[in-house]
Amino acid sequence: MHITPFVLLAGVTCAPAVLAQTLSEAPTRNLGTVTVTSPQPSSLPSQIPTTMEGITGKQIEATVNATDSEDALKYFPSLLVRKRYIGDYNHAVLSSRASGTGNSARSAVYADGILLSNYLGNGATYAPRWGLVTPEEIARADVMYGPFSAAYPGNSVGAVVDIVTRMPQQFEAHVKAGYFSQPFELYNTGSTYNGYQTSASLGNKSGDWSWWFNVNHTDSHGQPLTFPTRALSTSAPAANAVAVTGAVPGLDRTGTPWLLLGTATEYHTIQDHAKVKLAYDFSPTIRASYTLGYWQNSSEGRPDSYLRNAATGAVVTSGPISINGKGYALTPADFNLSNEAIEHVMHGLSVKSNTKGTWDWEAAASLYSYQKDQLRAATVALPTALSGGAGTIQDQDGTGWHTLALKGIWRPTGIGGAHIADFGYQQENYKLHVLKSNIAGDWRSDAAGSLNNEVGGNAQLRSLYAQDRWTLTPQWQAVLGLRAENWTASDGFTRYSATSTANASYGNRTENFFSPKAALSYRWSDDTVLKASTGRAVRMPTVSELYGATATINSQYINDPNLKPEKSWTSELTAEKDLASGLLRMTFFTENVHDALYSQTTFDTTANSNISRVQNVTRMQTNGVEVAFSGVDVALRGLDLSGSVTYADSRIKENSGFVRVAGDTIGKYQPRVPVWRATALASYHIDPTWTATVGARYSGNQFSTLNNEDTNGFAYQGSSKYFTTDLRVRYQLAKQWTASFGIDNLNNYQYWNFHPYPQRSYSAELKFDL
Repeated sequence: MHITPFVLLAGVTCAPAVLAQTLSEAPTRNLGTVTVTSPQPSSLPSQIPTTMEGITGKQIEATVNATDSEDALKYFPSLLVRKRYIGDYNHAVLSSRASGTGNSARSAVYADGILLSNYLGNGATYAPRWGLVTPEEIARADVMYGPFSAAYPGNSVGAVVDIVTRMPQQFEAHVKAGYFSQPFELYNTGSTYNGYQTSASLGNKSGDWSWWFNVNHTDSHGQPLTFPTRALSTSAPAANAVAVTGAVPGLDRTGTPWLLLGTATEYHTIQDHAKVKLAYDFSPTIRASYTLGYWQNSSEGRPDSYLRNAATGAVVTSGPISINGKGYALTPADFNLSNEAIEHVMHGLSVKSNTKGTWDWEAAASLYSYQKDQLRAATVALPTALSGGAGTIQDQDGTGWHTLALKGIWRPTGIGGAHIADFGYQQENYKLHVLKSNIAGDWRSDAAGSLNNEVGGNAQLRSLYAQDRWTLTPQWQAVLGLRAENWTASDGFTRYSATSTANASYGNRTENFFSPKAALSYRWSDDTVLKASTGRAVRMPTVSELYGATATINSQYINDPNLKPEKSWTSELTAEKDLASGLLRMTFFTENVHDALYSQTTFDTTANSNISRVQNVTRMQTNGVEVAFSGVDVALRGLDLSGSVTYADSRIKENSGFVRVAGDTIGKYQPRVPVWRATALASYHIDPTWTATVGARYSGNQFSTLNNEDTNGFAYQGSSKYFTTDLRVRYQLAKQWTASFGIDNLNNYQYWNFHPYPQRSYSAELKFDL
């Protein structure tokens, strides 16, 4: 991975950054202001003198075992994507310096300027829609750390990821086939989970028209992700209990003994991706672009019981049982079966100018639609569930979001002048509708029956922003920006039945916020630049956080339509030094968050029980330092090195809520933000045909709960430290043929983030480029 330039439009003047060229080019560096001309620029609105990192598609292909688009971020400083298996479509959330993997709404992911982040909710099940981009499409991926551009909403508080996909300049064709395999050993599970992936791309530019077409097919078996458990019983078994063997004794995340009874949620996922991109040049300076993306996912979640009848050896999945002379009871929820069918469609349309003169502009709109999104689950026990029986269907058809952006660039003194101003208007609309119904007959195929529960609501964010990059002197540069936002939440409701007294409709809300931004850079010398950035971000509550997705009336999850927006001040101070062979960067960062949006457990006196709900944590504070290096031909020709180390002390400073008792969260670490983390990547170009890469990733201890009671990270539902190493070897077989072999988690480290991460995994691919 190399630090690379960020550009708004071809030829736009950028702020300081080191240019590490693509693998086939000689590196060049210039810590002053640079002018970059690129046929495929980032859609980031302007160069902010703050921390930015990037990687090109060629670098991804040579150095990263990439089966999904999120793998492009694997070795970026302070970033982690919680990818549990190849094709993980609903839990691959992004975390950053001061945001854990439970906070998906605190980062912003775009592809060609189209929003991929899913702000319908916050958390594991609201991951960015990575499936709408495939690795072979990526021309480059860039990241801006923190909310320092006025052109992005408060969700950018952690990071902004901008993926730019390919648009050809001449005819090109690509075909790739890959295979992957993971031997997996855990508890009483010992199996190998395999899969394959194929893709093809075509593109061309002829006159004023250019087009790109990409298809991808993935068939993947992931490892088991959940495990039915029981706390140790002190009760005698029921009279009709079946004595069983096979239960695995262990400790839960708090160190309390329990039994693991088997596995559940082992997904077999089949995904298809198709994308068409069209562009037409009305003139040498005005281009219209259209993107149509289609993604479908068909998955089956299947369980496996460890329990065997002590007398007959038969598999046991239901009813009263006896383990070591103590009584337990199995329910249909322990070994659950599910089938999911998803079809999502994305549209993006933009018209932009690129005069490189006094004025440039862009108008863009996008739509992301849940054309079909249905999850079927059995509510009867095995083995009956395999052939039908009662169940539920959760239908989210019609859910989605759409955006509109009008942007302008003003260069009053020309492209190399003292001022470059960005300004614009943006609108984002979100619609959530989740209908869960009972099925009395066959859960696999029957139509929806009686209502189980239904929730829905809308949200809208309208924003005006402006920012000016001001070159004060050849050494000094400043960026000042302001974002004004109007947020509305409306039409929220929760229903359980036509006559239920728990049914609720929620009043509309509207609020206004201002978020200032500022950044400053100073060129200390020809090889050293100092930068400072600060910015306010307001992260609005998502529709799901406001109106919830409660499963039953007695559910332990309670939504809150009165949640306050999360308000953050983030600042950083950076020094960058050119060491001739690479760039060394040190960044001090701090973030102060008021009314942080978190799911926590409190005691409800009315219900006389512990109730989990989304609440505002009064204040969290994060202080840290990040050191990163990126170099080409380091020590010897052909050796590229990059790496980072991050220290973050992220604590809860104030909180009126609690988990067990009052005050039990004060001074505790923010969930899933480790104190230490590190990355390293060494790539050696042995000769023009061979490239070998070794990567490493480390994360220290972390917690999942607000009161940090989960001290045993190496357990199901725990969050553990980890150290993993990866290997990739790429060989140019012929001019148009390349073969690659990779191993992820080479050292076979067993680690957890609620679910078990993959163990040692092998991959091989063959690619043809024309």
